[in-house]
Amino acid sequence: MTTENQAHEACAAGNERKSHHSDKTKNNLISRLNRIEGQVRGVKGLIEKDTYCDDVLNQIASIQSALNGVGKLLLEHHMKSCVIERIQEGDEEVISELMTTVNKLMR
Repeated sequence: MTTENQAHEACAAGNERKSHHSDKTKNNLISRLNRIEGQVRGVKGLIEKDTYCDDVLNQIASIQSALNGVGKLLLEHHMKSCVIERIQEGDEEVISELMTTVNKLMR
């Protein structure tokens, strides 16, 4: 069974939906999130040190951009696996679900 097939099977296993990411993808996402976590702690430190607001705001913009990158990767994986599978199974509700999620990401 291929990794892609495993991902498809994991999308809608029973009533509890889960995703399945390859170890490479999961490690990439976790690494990115760890860096973001460090950046957030750094911003907290800047505020504690009364750092000039513009410098703090630039760091916040950097964090937002990094989070957007993680979101884009997850969205791509979701669309290429779970969404396609559910459409093939005749579950068109996934489109409404996806649109709600995309709207939240674009706020």
